[in-house]
Amino acid sequence: MGMLFQLRTVAPFHACRSRRSVSVVGFAGFVLLLVLLMLSGSEGLNTEGQLLLSLKSSLHNDFNHLGTLSPSIGGLIHLTHLDVSFNQFSGSIPKAIGNCSMLEVLNLYNNQLEGCIPDELGSLSNLQYLSIYNNKLSGPFPETLGNLSSLEEFVAYTNNLTGPLPRSLGNLKQLRIFRAGQNAISGSLPAEISGCKSLEMLGIAENSLGGEIPKELGMLGNLSDLILWENQLSGVIPKELGNCTDLTILSLYENELVGEIPFEIGNLKFLKNLYLYRNALNGTIPKEIGNLSMATEIDFSENCLTGDIPVELSKIKGLRLLHLFLNQLTGVIPDELCSLVNLTNLDLSINYLTGPIPVGFQYLTELLLFQLFDNSLSGSIPPGLGVYSQLWLVDFSENQLTGQIPHHLCRHSNLILLNLGSNMLNGNIPTGVTNCKSLVQLRLSGNRLTGSLPSDLCKLVNLSTVKLDSNRFSGPIPPEIGDCKTLQRLHLSSNYFMSELPREIGNLSQLVFFNISSNRFTGQIPREIVNCKMLQRLDLSRNSFVDALPYELGSLSQLELLKFSDNKLSGNIPAALGNLSHLIELQMGGNTFSGGIPPELGALSSLQIAMNLSYNNLSGTIPPELGNLNLLEFLLLNNNQLTGVVPDTFGTQSSLLACNVSYNDLFGYLPPIPLFNNMDVSNFIGNKGLCGGPLGDCFVFLYTSSKGVRAPVAKIMEIIATVIGGIYLI
Repeated sequence: MGMLFQLRTVAPFHACRSRRSVSVVGFAGFVLLLVLLMLSGSEGLNTEGQLLLSLKSSLHNDFNHLGTLSPSIGGLIHLTHLDVSFNQFSGSIPKAIGNCSMLEVLNLYNNQLEGCIPDELGSLSNLQYLSIYNNKLSGPFPETLGNLSSLEEFVAYTNNLTGPLPRSLGNLKQLRIFRAGQNAISGSLPAEISGCKSLEMLGIAENSLGGEIPKELGMLGNLSDLILWENQLSGVIPKELGNCTDLTILSLYENELVGEIPFEIGNLKFLKNLYLYRNALNGTIPKEIGNLSMATEIDFSENCLTGDIPVELSKIKGLRLLHLFLNQLTGVIPDELCSLVNLTNLDLSINYLTGPIPVGFQYLTELLLFQLFDNSLSGSIPPGLGVYSQLWLVDFSENQLTGQIPHHLCRHSNLILLNLGSNMLNGNIPTGVTNCKSLVQLRLSGNRLTGSLPSDLCKLVNLSTVKLDSNRFSGPIPPEIGDCKTLQRLHLSSNYFMSELPREIGNLSQLVFFNISSNRFTGQIPREIVNCKMLQRLDLSRNSFVDALPYELGSLSQLELLKFSDNKLSGNIPAALGNLSHLIELQMGGNTFSGGIPPELGALSSLQIAMNLSYNNLSGTIPPELGNLNLLEFLLLNNNQLTGVVPDTFGTQSSLLACNVSYNDLFGYLPPIPLFNNMDVSNFIGNKGLCGGPLGDCFVFLYTSSKGVRAPVAKIMEIIATVIGGIYLI
């Protein structure tokens, strides 16, 4: 029997390549063990051999769904290594496993194990490696974990573990790695953990830890990775962390930390990754940050940091990522940052930075992502930007930049997004941009750019977004626009584009947003536009389009916004518009539409923002069906030729904020709706026969029919006159 336990590893179920091969290997391992057991003695199988047979018989080999771990495993008192990872074991961890007193390695990860971590695990005084990650374990950590005096690695991430961390963890003097991220651990981080003098990695990210980071962590002289992101930690970053001079990763982002970044952080000479973003840190960035000579990534974004960007950052020659966006930083961008030749990702957006963009940035050969948007930067964009660097993303929008767009931004054909919107740039779109094969989004709105819409843009096979609105572009939209097969968003509003809208616009089958408002387009709206079946927002307002609307517009079932206001459109409003069940806003005012308001518009159940039919030549009565628009906030029917009464059905529209029916030929008594009573009289004037509400009392009693439609005033007066005449004759 002394020879038997030289083979001490039981790892028959480890998944390496495929589920089917794993099953064969697993049972082959059992067969080997059983053969050894039978050869080891002449009196048959010993007790542990019988237990192995029992354990084997309890397993089900259906595509590696092996059932539960049998409590009989506790009889393997000489077992040192147990690896059943990458299987589909379910059920709980058997308490009897605490009897395997010689166990050194226990790998239960990547299964479907449930229930609590048994207290009995604390009896395994020889256990060095415990891996239970990627299961469904729940409940608190047992206090008995502190009895695992030989434990070096504890890995329990991606479970459903709850409760606080046991203070007894501080007893684990040999512990090097503790990882328990992606659980629901609460409470505070126990100061006793400072007793783990050998600790190198502490990872408890994506939990619900609260309270302050204990200053006692500064006593962990061997700590290399401190990973506590996405918790609810509060208070300040303890300056004592500066004593953890072996730290290479400090990740505290997405917490509720306040106060200043301690200058002692500059003592961490081996730190490579420093992530403090999405907290509430304030004060200035300490100059000592420049002492982090080994750092490659620094992210202080989404805090409340103030003051200048320290020039000392330029000392970190290996820095590849610098994120300081969404703070309250002031001053200029230091020229010294241009010496960071390894920089790939620079984001200083959403601050209060002023002055020019340093020209030296154009020489950074590794720069890929360059974002400075929403500052107060001035001057011109470095003209050589893109010559030396293979830029992927450039966003300088919402600044005060002047001059022209550099020609070489896409020299290496890697640029995906170019956003220079909301500046004061002038000139044309350079050919270096219009020929950029990799470009997906082009955003140049809100500048002073001139020229025509480049037809070459439609050769860019990846282009999905073009925003050129609020510039000074002119000329027609070229028919080549139909070649932009991948285009989803086309915003050309507030320019000087003219001529007719090309029929080829109907080829844009992926188009979702199309806005050409406030231009000088003429002619008819091309019927082919109804082929853009993905359209959600269509805005053709404030142009000079003429004639009738295509009735097929009602087939654009995804439409949420439809604007035709302030054109020269005529004819009837298509009843098919009532099919637009997703429509939120309908703007058709300021045209010469005639005929009646289609009752079908009352079926626009999603209409919320507004229905504007004002300033047209509409006639007939107001359809009672409009009272079905229960979400509608603004109804504008003024300045038409509508007749009849205001329907009672408006009384059911609880969301209505304003209703303007002025300057029509309406008559009768306004329905006694609180909204009408509280509205200004200007919403009703210009209707000679209308009375009630803010217009004042009527001089005659108005009869209401059983159907809720009031009889015309003239007819009532005729009836009254007839009755009086009859009495006189009597």
